[in-house]
Amino acid sequence: MEEKIDMTRIPEHIAIIMDGNGRWAQRRNQPRTEGHKAGVETVRRITNICGKIGVKYLTLYTFSTENWNRPSNEISTLMGLVISSLEDEIFMKNDARLLVIGDIGRLPSNVQLALKRTINNTKNNKRLTLVVALSYSARWEITKAAQDIACELQQKNVQLNADNIKTYITEETISQHLTTASIPDPDLLIRTGGEVRISNYLLWQIAYTELYFCNTFWPDFSEEDLYKAIANFQSRQRRFGKTGYQIENENK
Repeated sequence: MEEKIDMTRIPEHIAIIMDGNGRWAQRRNQPRTEGHKAGVETVRRITNICGKIGVKYLTLYTFSTENWNRPSNEISTLMGLVISSLEDEIFMKNDARLLVIGDIGRLPSNVQLALKRTINNTKNNKRLTLVVALSYSARWEITKAAQDIACELQQKNVQLNADNIKTYITEETISQHLTTASIPDPDLLIRTGGEVRISNYLLWQIAYTELYFCNTFWPDFSEEDLYKAIANFQSRQRRFGKTGYQIENENK
């Protein structure tokens, strides 16, 4: 599959919904937590490949706001895996920096400290930005952005009215207040595990992202699976509201 992709048109930003860990384990008569452990190995593998082929941003949906409703032992295992993943060589090996998005204040204090330490230790790495979505949901993010904008306007004593509201609250204003303000929107979103939904993930940012769904459970997601997703992405014409004729003429 590597031979079938155009290495000059690798998506700059790939976002992944890493689904199927629990079902992978259950099919093997193992606890769901074993699936999450296997999934960490896939994170290492896919991160290495993305760094090698020139992906600049890799965003992984690691733990959603809704995941706080899962059994306590599964949450505890997931938090432990977050810490252990931060202590391996994945970042330095790939010259990758860590960026975390989500309601970090809800995480256990030891996880918060580990995240801050790794963010600081990797801040000068340049090849790849590994974005980890922890305690994240898109609705939480957009709601928080609206609240932050309102607070800033209040602090500036701005009185909104029918004449000025479009000046102060624009699409750009909202984008600048999202947790992803410092990175580009995803070019490609991959969801593993067979489900065909977005699950409250990067709803604002994926307005024009190419979506790719596959049945492979995340622990089994391979280098070949990644190349299949990229090849599918490269086969599409990204029009951003224009016609195919316009895009073809622009590329001449």
